[in-house]
Amino acid sequence: MSMRLGTLKAGLALTAACLWIGMGCPAIAVPEGGNGAASGYRVVKEVTLGGEGRWDYLTIDSAARRLYISRSSHVMVMDLDTDKVVGDIPGTKGVHGIAISPELNRGFTSNGEANTSTIFDLKTLKVIGEVKTGAEPDCVIYDPASKRVFTFNGGGGNDATAFDAASGEVVGTIPLGGDPEYASSDGQGKVYVNIVSTSEVVEIDSAKLVVTKRFPLAPGQKPSGLAIDAAHHLVFSGCSNKIMTVLDVRAGKVIACVPIGRWVDANGFDPGTGLAFSSNGEGTLTVARETAPGKFEAENIATEDNAQTMALDLKTHNVYLATARFEPKSGKSQTMVKDSFMIVVVGK
Repeated sequence: MSMRLGTLKAGLALTAACLWIGMGCPAIAVPEGGNGAASGYRVVKEVTLGGEGRWDYLTIDSAARRLYISRSSHVMVMDLDTDKVVGDIPGTKGVHGIAISPELNRGFTSNGEANTSTIFDLKTLKVIGEVKTGAEPDCVIYDPASKRVFTFNGGGGNDATAFDAASGEVVGTIPLGGDPEYASSDGQGKVYVNIVSTSEVVEIDSAKLVVTKRFPLAPGQKPSGLAIDAAHHLVFSGCSNKIMTVLDVRAGKVIACVPIGRWVDANGFDPGTGLAFSSNGEGTLTVARETAPGKFEAENIATEDNAQTMALDLKTHNVYLATARFEPKSGKSQTMVKDSFMIVVVGK
């Protein structure tokens, strides 16, 4: 994932909903979404947090009511019930993502500029230790089946680093055969990761630390965000050509495509509601529901420009997106308006 966040103008707020079916993804128009969306989702509030640093991935601990926000060199921690900043984890240079293990009371970051993962205490937010990873770790996840942490390294090695969550000991490096993006665990011993350079999803055995399967995502191209419906063995991948592929890992193929907005960088799946989400930097959140096997209905909810990463609160079913205001672009550079960083909350 790139830390670059330019001004991403959508041109107009996309509120049209579509139904795409099958590998060819034919589009069928259905009633409009937006703030009158059929799903009931809409922007319910915007919480200005300010502070230094741009942002990347967000992670929610629903039980502890905390939102973890990567901010370039530190991690901001917000209380989900009060919308207040309750802590900060410094010294995470180039941080992209945060993973949590409530059972071990530990959190883990991926520090892209330091080539490390910081281990911290979930209750106190105090740093416990640091693990050396591969070059430029981007996504980081915790796999409860193996009790291991995986960082997916974008520094040219095309690999993943696995370490024991309790001891911090590195247990292996997994060649991936391409540039990894986001990943997720099914909780049953399999880890799935998007390979942006080959437009594939790779399956990893989290105990044996080997790639077991490769799944092409055509017609999806350059996948970034990824989410899993573990109960139904479905992997959702947000692709740069404005579709979210639905991969059935048992069938070994893409069974459907969902139309999404531009500049997707994160996806989510809520097992409580059966809804899949795509956060799109153009200023939309795609909400999708399976209406029949292999058939998905979707709508785009207007959010804010640059809100391209998201996290899902499994308790309230709200979606949290990060964004900020930017000064008019000057050449290739762009300056974020001071203290304009905010969290956009989409819910019912």
